[in-house]
Amino acid sequence: MSTRGTIKNGLRRRLAAVSALALGAALAVAVPATPASAAATARVDNPYVGATAYVNPDWSAKAAAEPGGAAIANTPAFVWMDRIAAISGSSEARGLRAHLDTALAQGANLFQVVIYDLPGRDCAALASNGELGPTELGRYESEYIDPIAAILADPAYASLRIVTIIEPDSLPNIVTNAGGTAGSTDACATMKANGNYEKGVGYALHTLGAIPNVYNYIDAAHHGWLGWDSNMSPAAAEFKKAATSEGATVNDVTGFIVNTANYSALKEPNIKITDSVNGTTVRQSKWVDWNYYVDELSFAQALRTLLVSQGFNSNIGMLIDTARNGWGGSARPTAAGPTTSVDAYVDGGRVDRRIHAGNWCNQSGAGIGERPTAAPETGIDAYVWAKPPGESDGNSAPVANDEGKGFDRMCDPTYTGNGRNGNSLTGALPNSPLAGHWFSAQFQELVRNAYPPITGGGTGTDTTAPTAPAGLTSTAKTSTSVSLSWTASTDNTAVTGYDIFRAGVKVGSSTTTSYTDTGLTASTAYSYTVKAKDAAGNVSAASSALSVTTSATSGGGTDTTAPTAPAGLTSTAKTSTSVSLSWTASTDNTAVTGYDIFRAGVKVGSSTTTSYTDTGLTASTAYSYTVKAKDAAGNVSAASSALSVTTSATSGGGTGTGTLKVQYKNTDSSATDNQIRLSLQLVNTGSTAVNLSTVKLRYWFTPDAGASTFGTACDYAVVGCGTVTLGVTGGGSATGASHYLEVGFGSGTLAAGASTGEVQLRINKSDWSNFNEADDYSRGTNTSFADAAKIGAYVGGTLSWGTAP
Repeated sequence: MSTRGTIKNGLRRRLAAVSALALGAALAVAVPATPASAAATARVDNPYVGATAYVNPDWSAKAAAEPGGAAIANTPAFVWMDRIAAISGSSEARGLRAHLDTALAQGANLFQVVIYDLPGRDCAALASNGELGPTELGRYESEYIDPIAAILADPAYASLRIVTIIEPDSLPNIVTNAGGTAGSTDACATMKANGNYEKGVGYALHTLGAIPNVYNYIDAAHHGWLGWDSNMSPAAAEFKKAATSEGATVNDVTGFIVNTANYSALKEPNIKITDSVNGTTVRQSKWVDWNYYVDELSFAQALRTLLVSQGFNSNIGMLIDTARNGWGGSARPTAAGPTTSVDAYVDGGRVDRRIHAGNWCNQSGAGIGERPTAAPETGIDAYVWAKPPGESDGNSAPVANDEGKGFDRMCDPTYTGNGRNGNSLTGALPNSPLAGHWFSAQFQELVRNAYPPITGGGTGTDTTAPTAPAGLTSTAKTSTSVSLSWTASTDNTAVTGYDIFRAGVKVGSSTTTSYTDTGLTASTAYSYTVKAKDAAGNVSAASSALSVTTSATSGGGTDTTAPTAPAGLTSTAKTSTSVSLSWTASTDNTAVTGYDIFRAGVKVGSSTTTSYTDTGLTASTAYSYTVKAKDAAGNVSAASSALSVTTSATSGGGTGTGTLKVQYKNTDSSATDNQIRLSLQLVNTGSTAVNLSTVKLRYWFTPDAGASTFGTACDYAVVGCGTVTLGVTGGGSATGASHYLEVGFGSGTLAAGASTGEVQLRINKSDWSNFNEADDYSRGTNTSFADAAKIGAYVGGTLSWGTAP
């Protein structure tokens, strides 16, 4: 058993504020004498907070020699121990002990190292095959892990926080590429059968975890690999299996890292996984391909929740490799694509410009990403540079070598792909050297396409201004305001915003391609121009000038045209005390400024959008609604057609008072299509764990007309859809609640204060006829999780949460 102290199980306090990693002072290249001992460093919850990280002089010198490289040459990155010989080093690269000695000389207190030499290493990528055969576990332990552990345990290095990444790509390959998939290989099937990946990882965790100042992070692939429920849940189980083998325990695991040596975007600012285009979800696009995530941050945070539910300590943290996932430059989109199709929407807006998310080798167009940062987001220990920029992913043509590295066609830009990348072109850069060797052309492209952009560094300084905005136009105006839009500018790095000028005087700024200027005078002509800017402070030439005359005030008699009457008034939801309404937008010769809502002819509220919720109503009561539009001149439209809505009956089925609560969000854009879609999560608000096998959740609804038998589906669950049970029961008489979907959990426990995480569900009738969900008892309109008092949670058959109908 590990002799390292047990990690506390209390939930770690995550710092959401950005805390940049401190860099060492001037780089020391000479190797100083090794001190006999150093004061032991106290173990911390997050090793990156307050740390001064080691800068590898070997990498730094290469980076500084490249155009623009001086600006990032002092950035801390991981050192790779990718073969046994790397431990002792060579004339071209220092060994592990020399790196550690240099870290002390720099005054660093954080050292980062990748452990990467498993037997049969990287069974699905020839470019990163290793020196050890599939059965050479003994050599891995005695010739690789044990010597590394002996060096790291030297008291001379006790003052260093030593962060390890444990064996990139190994365990995920066992889950996805070991048989039964288009990307499976015989080599991965062999490693799954002999168990040496799991044994090797377990031995490394156990051995290195016994050293008090070592922090182990297991590699966990990336969202484009494990982002499907069919991959993510089995991967979490595989990680747990490896972390509890060969003497290791979950206490030997500080956390996990995603996107190691990969290019997946940290954040996709222009598209969300919940977006839909003309009724088609983003998940159905070719790029997303039914994945549940579009970027690494959301994937990492969800994976962390899943791993805790699998039994890892609740204070584990995540790392994200941001060395090469910036995707800046002139090709970086600033908004979502057109809504002509879901593929156009996604492909036009995604910042990750790869041909396919499965492409991994020396990707063309990529850029350096976020600089190493401690505790940048909830659950994230740090953004790190695991794969130092400039080190090749693999050779683009066969190269004879003594490092055990093969030629992988995924590094060949002419290769048309395989099952793992949808049989697409690889997007790899040409003329690349062996994996780990310096690739100057790629480094220079990464610098050019960095996001956030890189400034400084001599020849890397950005002095290129964005192009001038084009197509400046007015999209709307009132007597006191003018709304503008324009076509996005382009830049050699990235456009960061726009300044708007009225008569040559700056009146505002925008990070989008639109702006509304307010506080104007009626019937007055104004002249506008717009300029683009980038992160380096470069400013474009002005756009062509646009003259706009504001509308007249209502007293001037000019604008007497009323808006058109609102159409399509409908009820989107109702309860026993409220009615939610929506309608189609009116049009006007200037602009519609709002809507007034009337109940039985009496005004009950106003809205600047096309929806409104009327509250404080009486149960089981019919109400008649109309809506009128208005403009800035005070013109009011005719009333919409009247809509009669009867509120739901009061609930009479009892109310739960236990220590569980159900949270719900609506994931269905239509209340009248042929499926009911919802997401639930169960939260334990008590002080003791709950046996999930005793819990049932009930979502009440009415099927309306059509078939009386149903199909159900779990699309995604943090706890795994394999543990979720579903069934529909009928026979109820309450309004909106003739049937209920019962959700159960086959196994597991829910710790005090913990949540199951999201469970995405669907219900359909066997004849696929449409529902009308507007009067369903349990349905809500909220699109983010909120407590759901009309969804019941039963423990052992007793209502613990919610009010039954």
